[in-house]
This record gives sequence, structure tokens and C-alpha cells, in this order.
Amino acid sequence: MAEPKKIYRMLIINPGSTSTKVSLFENETPRFERSLFHDAPELLRYPHVNGQIPFRYRVILDMLKEEGVDPADIDVFVGRGGSAHTQPGGVTTVDQRLYDDTEAAVGGSEHPAKLGVMLAWKFAQEYGRPAYTLNPTNVDEYGDYARLTGIRGVYRVSHSHVLNQKAVAQAHAETMKRRYEDCNFIVAHIDGGITVSAHDHGRMVDGNMGADGEGAFTPTRIGSVPVLALLDYIDAHSVEEVRLMCSRAGGFVSLFGTSDSDAVHAMVDAGDRKAALVWNTMIYQICKMIGEMSAVLRGRVDAILLTGGLMRFDDITEGIRDRCGWIAPIHVYPGEMEQEALALSVLRVLRGHDKALTYSGKPVWNGFEGVEF
Repeated sequence: MAEPKKIYRMLIINPGSTSTKVSLFENETPRFERSLFHDAPELLRYPHVNGQIPFRYRVILDMLKEEGVDPADIDVFVGRGGSAHTQPGGVTTVDQRLYDDTEAAVGGSEHPAKLGVMLAWKFAQEYGRPAYTLNPTNVDEYGDYARLTGIRGVYRVSHSHVLNQKAVAQAHAETMKRRYEDCNFIVAHIDGGITVSAHDHGRMVDGNMGADGEGAFTPTRIGSVPVLALLDYIDAHSVEEVRLMCSRAGGFVSLFGTSDSDAVHAMVDAGDRKAALVWNTMIYQICKMIGEMSAVLRGRVDAILLTGGLMRFDDITEGIRDRCGWIAPIHVYPGEMEQEALALSVLRVLRGHDKALTYSGKPVWNGFEGVEF
């Protein structure tokens, strides 16, 4: 008689800018999932994102108590990540070095996703359990052509919705009865931030730096702006204002005073010409990004995959299909697959099917081979 499978209880921690999504998995089965929303004034009390750790930790503990779960009974803590040095894709063990570099944001990004690693490590230390992360926002699989810019010493790096994009790509490959590593996809994550990337046989080889002012404008971000026009704008404003607009105060916020996509779309439905212009320009710019990524893949694209919260609006799908349907079949995956991806990937490690990576403490890329600038 076969022995029953060991049950692994995994707490999945996925912080966002105004919420913390938490799930408890027992092997493949999600036992509960909750999104804990935080009012903006509550988080603005913390001058730095790191200062939110005690608050979010307490909120998670309170939620576990409400669900009747003792943290001491959890086997593994898994957190979304980012902000450390660039990393290869895959499951990575959270250790003191990764925690310290995440806390210090040595990778140059202060996205709240970093709190997932920090919270998972805090729980792991408190309860003597292992902690892992998967495909943080700073996974770097770029090629040299995707890095170089026309300014000496300024290079492009990967800041993207890697976790959800790879999860969606892997899920779609399964529907094709193929491996992700054997496919070419263009994946567009379309929500408060918008990133579009080229996936070449299991590697995300290029994409836009959404939170750095590159690509389509979004509900909260400025997108690409001509450099000289931006310099003129800075002359009348400040670098700090522009930095804020790159991630939280651009796009719809600048044009309408709100990041509420439902409110803006309601204006479109009501026949507001300004809202229609802005909304359709956003779709137009997403289509341009998809076209760029099709060139990266030399036109050999198995599918265009659309995911993220804004895919609840059918006209985005229709607009992209109209301009990009000739490139490849278009498939829509509304929302996100992040919780499942975090849990199931770590489960494979726990069962010995995959090996977890160890964070090196060094960037993935350290220069062009045989070339100096």
C-alpha cells in the first residue's frame, strides 16, 4: 500500500502598493485566500516602504488568527520579491544575504513586492521554517541588445511583472501541450502598471521598464516621453515630481486626477471625448509595444498573451486584436496567477523535483563580453 503524500502547508505572501494578498496552500489545494487592503493614509505614515514591515506582519498574524491557523503549524513561507541584485528565474531560497540586499534595495527599485521576501524571512526566523521566493520583479534574462543605450554607463535592466508573466506563459504552453521552454510568446501584463515582454524558449529576453518611465502610459505611470520634452518639464518642476509620476502619479492620475480605471472607462462609455482619447491612446501604445516584441522574436510568435486586472475591459482585447491579431493568436488571462505559481513551484522543490537557487549577492549581468566602454 502506497504511503500517503506528505502534506506541506505553505503561506503565500504577495504585497502590493495598497494591499497584501495572502493564501494558505496544502500541497496543490488552496485552503483560503484573502486580500488585505490598506488605506493609502495608513501606508503614508511610513516614509519608507521598509517601515511597513511591522504593520503588515501584524495584519497577517491577525488574519491567520481569524482563519484559525497557528503560524507554528505552517511548513514553508513563500514571498513575492524584488529590489535585490538582479537574479535568474526560478525558485530561490530566502537567506540573510537576500533579505539584507532586498531591505537595502541594492537593485535600485523600491517596489512593495520586496516586502514579500522580507515578511517571509521574518516568519521563517520566528518559527524556524524555510522561506522561498519565485521570479521576483528583478529577474534578468536579457540579451546584450536589450541592455545597451546611447549613453555610456546607462544600461537597461529588467523591472517587470515577471512572476505573473511567466506563470501565464507556462499555463498557456500547457494548453498547447507544449513546454514553455519550447515556445515563443509575447506577454502583456496590463493593470496599474503595464509591461510587455518577449519570451524566447523559456527566457524573458526583452521588455519595457514600466516603473522607470518606459512603454505605454498607464493608470499611474507616464510611460515613454521624448527626452527633451521631459527635460523642459523638469525645468519647471522637479526631479522628485517626475520620479513620482513614473510610478504613482502619472498616466490617468496626471490626466484625470484619479487612477480609478473603472471611473475613466465609465466616462468613455458615457461618450466623454477626452476619456476616449486617453483610453484608446493607452491601447494604441500597448499595441506598439507588442509590435516591438514581435520584432525581437523575428516574427516567430506562438501566441500573444494578455493578462492583468485591466483585461476585465473587453475593448482592450478588441483594440489589441484589431492591430496585432495578424502577428499571432491572442489569448486573454484576466487577473493574475501569482499565488498558484508561488505555491506550486515551491512545492516541486519541496518534493525534490526541482532545486532551489541560492542568491549570489551579485547582479546577473556584469558587462558585455570582450567589450569595454
